[in-house]
Amino acid sequence: MVRTWSYAVFAVLAANAAMGYDAVRCSTGNKCPKDLPCCSQYGECGVGAYCLGGCDPLSSNSIDSCVPAPTCKSADYKLTNLDGITDKTKYLGDASKSDWVVDGTPLAYQNQVLLTMAPKTVGTVMASSHYVWYGKISATMKTSRGAGVVSAFILLSDVKDEIDFEFIGVDLKTAQTNYYFQGITNYNNGQNISVSSDTFNDFHTYTIDWTPESITWSVDGKVGRVKKKSETWNSTANRFDYPQTPARVQLSIWPGGLASNLEGTIAWSGGLIDWNGQDIKSPGYYYSTVREVNVECYEPPANASKPGSNSYIYTDPSGQESAVEITDKSTVLKSLLGTGLNMSADFPSISGSINPTEIANIPGLNGAGPNGPGYQPGGPAPNNPAKSANPTAFNQGGSGSQNGATKPEGERILKGSLFAGLVAVVGMMIL
Repeated sequence: MVRTWSYAVFAVLAANAAMGYDAVRCSTGNKCPKDLPCCSQYGECGVGAYCLGGCDPLSSNSIDSCVPAPTCKSADYKLTNLDGITDKTKYLGDASKSDWVVDGTPLAYQNQVLLTMAPKTVGTVMASSHYVWYGKISATMKTSRGAGVVSAFILLSDVKDEIDFEFIGVDLKTAQTNYYFQGITNYNNGQNISVSSDTFNDFHTYTIDWTPESITWSVDGKVGRVKKKSETWNSTANRFDYPQTPARVQLSIWPGGLASNLEGTIAWSGGLIDWNGQDIKSPGYYYSTVREVNVECYEPPANASKPGSNSYIYTDPSGQESAVEITDKSTVLKSLLGTGLNMSADFPSISGSINPTEIANIPGLNGAGPNGPGYQPGGPAPNNPAKSANPTAFNQGGSGSQNGATKPEGERILKGSLFAGLVAVVGMMIL
């Protein structure tokens, strides 16, 4: 099975390369410098959004460079419109104002949310603003369809603990499951679950029930797989290689079948994507459909340090369950120049000595700030002409109508997203 988060890493690297942005890379063996202290989910250093959801404390300049993460919130998210969904260029960490943070282009259609992937893009990912530290999470959704098109519903922690449901567009009767510990690649952990009917045309509810002792994957209430923590003991490292740290819920659509990808990735995803196929001709993009996400938070581990209730932080570089503490520290930056070490940092005046457009503060964009190319308050995200498209102008089928939905006159076809122009560069995933 292909690593969902690792694909996003290379997508953002490709974006920066395409725009000529000389990114500072980071890993556990190559920590970020003090002036760009936060290592984003994509393995690049910066401030602002780099320090929010997905910020890796183990690869950042210091373990407290990342902004504290909002604690779990039990909720039933009825995704009937785009309310509560915020573009990453406008999110400062206040989970009370945003339920989801998005890269790419979500659209509202018939009381559902579509995650779209237009030609020359790498799709859309929608991540929860609140983290989950054990819980029961369900997504009621339809997958995408077509060779090379991949849909995903996963839990991903900042230290790369991961629990997956993934779906390839040429196999609409199978849900692929997997788990990872701190980003360590082990594809022997994968296992498939059969689905009762077509995953593209029919809604199904996929559930991850995650406790300190086990992970249970279910489809439509029927258990398909169970993995016990006790089965993951690593005697060499003297630890359990088991997902055990607070994670965001992520739903996404992405292109496994790009011609620039490795042959193994293309084969796994069902072959090369047909950007002129029948499924994409009418709406102008591939899509997966999300109707509802349910989150039931479980109690944190009994031995967890809990001096507060507002946020999760890491206290030691092991990155394991014992390193997580629940605190009352704020999760909100004043601006996209802030970090976990300086939450109140703000943009200087345009006449000041610092040019905010040259500061890496939104992963995947070449800088950001007032009057800069990376941030436009109140306007569409940069490199994202799709943001101006009519969000209701969508037809799920071919010409005419489907399920009573008639194609509106003058429908505008989406042609871009935050990841526009990456096709020639993206694709260094490893099976």
